[in-house]
Amino acid sequence: MIRIGILGDIGSGKSYVAKKFGYPVFNADDEVGKLYKKNKKVFKKLKKILPEFFYHFPISKIEVSKAILANKDNLNKIIKVIHLEIRKNINIFLKKNKKKKIVILDVPLLLENKLNKKDDILIFIKSKRTEILKRLKKRKNFNARLFKKFKNIQLPLDYKQKKSNFIIKNDFSQKSVKKEINTILRKINL
Repeated sequence: MIRIGILGDIGSGKSYVAKKFGYPVFNADDEVGKLYKKNKKVFKKLKKILPEFFYHFPISKIEVSKAILANKDNLNKIIKVIHLEIRKNINIFLKKNKKKKIVILDVPLLLENKLNKKDDILIFIKSKRTEILKRLKKRKNFNARLFKKFKNIQLPLDYKQKKSNFIIKNDFSQKSVKKEINTILRKINL
């Protein structure tokens, strides 16, 4: 099985590109959302470490945002709880898809949390900064302070780009993205 890790800036279109490959995708953002809505164990752990923010299940993203914005250490506390579960879910996803030719890992903190393997193929999604900001501002509940906190825990984009085997320039048009994906698939002999 070939593991493809998708890297890039917040709002660069990583999930959009990941879906266009046409192979099973592990989307960490979706999985985090499910943990907040469906996993009582995660709720209990978060309630134990941050009781002033987590007091009813399911967890709302507003509660998470308030906790993160209230104290700079809270984000790391939340990440410790969440990424333990995400790691487990990635392993379940990989076992479930072990007979697939390719799997796509759409995990924003893939390198930061050392979730990648040495032989993973890493693809960096490059988008224009102006386009990213325009798209982010359209998102429901966009918060510039929260965005900055998440940016601060990520590795520099130029480092991620250097670590990548391929770069896809995402102009947010389906035709050009699909063309670049097909070129990459040909280069890795598929």
